[in-house]
Amino acid sequence: MGINMKIERWIRNWLTGRLQQVLLKGALSGWREVISGVPQGSVLGPILFNLFITDLSTKCGSVLIKFADDTKLGGIANLEKDREIIQEDLDDLVNWSNSNRMKFNSEKCKVMHLGINNKNFSYKLGTHQLEVMEEEKALGVLVDHRMTMSRQCDMAVKKANAVLGCIRRGISSRDKEVLVLLYKALVRPHLKYCVQFWSPMFKKDEFRLEQVQRRATRMIRGMESLSYERRLKELGLFSLTKRRLRGDMIALYKYIRGINTREGEELFKLSTSVDTRTNGYKLVIGKFRLEIRRRFLTIRRVKFWNRLPREAVGTKDHLALRLNSINLWRRWYDGIT
Repeated sequence: MGINMKIERWIRNWLTGRLQQVLLKGALSGWREVISGVPQGSVLGPILFNLFITDLSTKCGSVLIKFADDTKLGGIANLEKDREIIQEDLDDLVNWSNSNRMKFNSEKCKVMHLGINNKNFSYKLGTHQLEVMEEEKALGVLVDHRMTMSRQCDMAVKKANAVLGCIRRGISSRDKEVLVLLYKALVRPHLKYCVQFWSPMFKKDEFRLEQVQRRATRMIRGMESLSYERRLKELGLFSLTKRRLRGDMIALYKYIRGINTREGEELFKLSTSVDTRTNGYKLVIGKFRLEIRRRFLTIRRVKFWNRLPREAVGTKDHLALRLNSINLWRRWYDGIT
């Protein structure tokens, strides 16, 4: 991996010779040597773990996604031979875990079948038959087998409303200087976390998310009788719909002009037509068969990207720097809507 001997000896000295004690009901055990693992909370801990599992996917023929100790295997299984490929990849993962003495927790391993015409094949992890799940939380996002994201919207609204209720009961001040900061810091993160992936697909979900912000702005003294749009303008806030669109444009910029261009080449296709009225990075809207694909980031925001001004897309600076100006963003958004 290109690690020289000095770094290797430094890491070895850091890991070896460690002792630990256990305190239980006031009784302290003797010192024992730590023979495995790394100190929890250290910077080197996650790095060493990633180095240890770097060869986990060398034999995998399907898509394997790793994030810390969370591993996901995915593939298309329309035929029995496709199912066998995925099962062989699962067997390779088991062999790796046995040879490296780092076994998977089989009880936590599940399988989710996506697609209305899915064959719903069964799979095993070693000798354990994988349980079929209709929904699963992945990195804080609740995904169901229909990919509608309504359950994730419900969960986000529930968390945000709970925090907002705590603010209402625990904070006596109703000044905008206090409540706006608390809303931005404690409530809105629940409504925007990873929203480029689970952006609401139905009007009812959009309305429920927006209702949280409506409720928060009504809590501020002097704003009770104003319309929602007027409250947003007075407080310098955007509607959540506008914020999602802005976040989508920033994400697209990263894929097309920013740090994720390699992934962007697989997700998007630049238009070859020459049109001086466009921003110079016009995208082609891909074909799709299912209506649900229309709601994915790769489809739903292409027409908005194509209508961005040339000075925003063509700059070498991050798009966020160009669109952070409230006046610029409002003018562009109002122009396209």
